[in-house]
Amino acid sequence: MIRRPLIRYALRAVSLTATLGVWQLLTSLNVDLWLRFSQFPTVTDVARAFTDRLSGDDYWTDLTDSLTRILTGFALAAVLGVATGVLVARSHLAEDLLGPVLEVIRPIPAIALVPVAILLFPSNEQGIVFITCTAAFFPVLVSTRHAVRALTPVWEEAVRTMGAGRLRILGSVVLPGALPGIFGGLSVGIGVSWICVISAEMISGQYGVGYRTWQDYTVVNYPGVFVGMVTIGVLGWITSTAVELLGRRLTRWLPRTAYVPGVRPRAPRPLAAPARPDGEPEQQAESEQQGQNNTEEARDEHLV
Repeated sequence: MIRRPLIRYALRAVSLTATLGVWQLLTSLNVDLWLRFSQFPTVTDVARAFTDRLSGDDYWTDLTDSLTRILTGFALAAVLGVATGVLVARSHLAEDLLGPVLEVIRPIPAIALVPVAILLFPSNEQGIVFITCTAAFFPVLVSTRHAVRALTPVWEEAVRTMGAGRLRILGSVVLPGALPGIFGGLSVGIGVSWICVISAEMISGQYGVGYRTWQDYTVVNYPGVFVGMVTIGVLGWITSTAVELLGRRLTRWLPRTAYVPGVRPRAPRPLAAPARPDGEPEQQAESEQQGQNNTEEARDEHLV
């Protein structure tokens, strides 16, 4: 039985409330078993610091700067990643020219490119956007490349037989068919972008949520550190949800099935073979039924 949406939302609220309650209990009692919760601020301390931060202008300035950097870098990574992934997947020449360079750069963590960004770009702002773009570029590239290569060649051949050119095939077959894989890479890329933009702001930024969080740590303002962490988590959740909702909107033509954990789909029961008037044995009737099923499967494969 599928749970109602209100019940699911209530369960999520209970889970979050229970987590905050356990946090408040462990920190208020100064529990020190193996983990030192006495060093942690309580939930009330973080809430008080969050309220004070909301009333100031610095919080909103940091929020605006981080969102500007993440959206700019992610938009560039989405465009460049999809274009490069399609190009590499569709062209052997592009794969031979760009593939080795991309595969050498891909394992390098984006945060390790901070010295490169400082040397290349005239300002820290441009360097942070570059790091954010690089972090999201490779997940989008890899997902797009695999999604394009996994497309069924029959679709492209069918459109080509009707006189479609390369651009028409790209717009009507390749990109729509690869959209689920592309949005999978975008969903991963937005999360990686947040990790790297916060790290870059901590190292070379002047404003932003990451910069403010690091400054609170240096002055031993632990409630302020947790304010930054909560802000990063909420922003990451909002942006990831936005990407997933956009993906569902653009791929609403895909068939979707409701998934219920712990419930196995029931296989349809086979139909009983009808009685034969000529008295042939039952095994021959089953063999004929199997042959008919094989014929139908072959016909379906031919149609696909």
